[in-house]
Amino acid sequence: MTDEAIIELYFSRDESAIAQTSEKYSAYIRAVANNILNSAEDTDECENDTYLRAWGTIPPHRPAMLRTFLAKITRNLALNMWEKKSAQKRGGNVTDLLSELEECSGGIRSSQPDIEQQAENTYLAKTINDFVGGLGKEQRAVFIRRYWFAESISTISKRFGMSESKVKSMLSRLRQKLKARLESENIPL
Repeated sequence: MTDEAIIELYFSRDESAIAQTSEKYSAYIRAVANNILNSAEDTDECENDTYLRAWGTIPPHRPAMLRTFLAKITRNLALNMWEKKSAQKRGGNVTDLLSELEECSGGIRSSQPDIEQQAENTYLAKTINDFVGGLGKEQRAVFIRRYWFAESISTISKRFGMSESKVKSMLSRLRQKLKARLESENIPL
């Protein structure tokens, strides 16, 4: 079934929209969630929450790309779930990712920012998007796979046919370039 047809099922409030979404995107949603959560039980919960969230937001929202829309929902849910679970125990995949980006991440604050913080965060997000958009195809794909989809270095290495040391080196150079870009935009680090 096409994405457009699935979206129309949501707009018709036809419950088969969830079954069709699951049939087409379950493996993808589970991969996104599991890269962050590293737990089959949590991945199951996140997958189900993704369908519930999609049901609640379509309509009124009409996603241009259903796969990307679902990935964003899943990623946000998984990160929230990880954050809650890691409040008691620190460590793991996402902590590693955050520490990698810490040196060049600027100052995104997630807890209910005021208007000034929201403007700063919006500017930071635009700067990072512009940076990623200006990368070569392979660099952009590696960067996104690591920092958006939370894929491991070994998975990225296999996906792109590179050694793990090449992936690590590429990511290190990209983080340095991002840091320089943020500094040139006068974004406080």
